Amino acid sequence: MTILLTSSSRHGTTDSIAGVIAQRLREAGLDVDEARPEEVTSVEGYDAFVLGSAIYMTRWTEQATDFTRRFREELSAHPVWAFSVGLSGVDKGGVSDPLRIGPVLLSLNAREHVTFSGRLDPAQLNLRERTIARMGGASEGDFRDWAAVRAFADSIASCLRGRP
Repeated sequence: MTILLTSSSRHGTTDSIAGVIAQRLREAGLDVDEARPEEVTSVEGYDAFVLGSAIYMTRWTEQATDFTRRFREELSAHPVWAFSVGLSGVDKGGVSDPLRIGPVLLSLNAREHVTFSGRLDPAQLNLRERTIARMGGASEGDFRDWAAVRAFADSIASCLRGRP
């Protein structure tokens, strides 16, 4: 079983979460290829997909959204899991309007979509991003829940290996 895991990250937080998911899936005996969504030219030969994106202005990144559009037909014929990484400090990783992310995934019939809290380091942000974070009340710090990330990956592995 070969899985394609794509992640779209602006400052590395989503990629770090994707890396832990990939590692856990490999530890479970699954083959995982990792790629940036904009670099994928074909999804042929993959048995399942894990798609991840940072959330900016309540939406997935354009690269992640474009990936789902380009490969919608192929993705809808396979198991798909998705994760989003929201503004740090947002209560329990929630986003203000989850329905704005949902349409990207609705046509794919994702088996599960989870939102993880991220990390906010103002030193990594440009002026516009710092202003938006400040106006949105985002808290500085690292809010990644590694136990939740590992549990998500383990549930994917269990499903793909035929265990409940």
